[in-house]
Amino acid sequence: MARPRRAAVAATGSWIDPDGFRSPAGEVHAWLPGTNQTVCGLPIKKSGLGRFSHIDWSDVQPATGRDADRVASVCRRCLAGMGQRRDDKPWTRHDPRP
Repeated sequence: MARPRRAAVAATGSWIDPDGFRSPAGEVHAWLPGTNQTVCGLPIKKSGLGRFSHIDWSDVQPATGRDADRVASVCRRCLAGMGQRRDDKPWTRHDPRP
């Protein structure tokens, strides 16, 4: 099965940003619009997740996202389903030992 290229966001909470837009908060999951579950397999309605079809998955990543102000955690299974690899480290070694 091919990995999805673009996904929207489903989250456990929401808040209104200063511009008046509804943004995700809490734990976020990748969601493909038109389906009733997240990329990791959680059912949206039964899990109590809110849908944010106007926000892309890349915009809620804490390191680079513009809508990640109140994101507490990102689902690791959704990250893997969207293509992030386990060996992608958030750090780099600047002065390695000989």
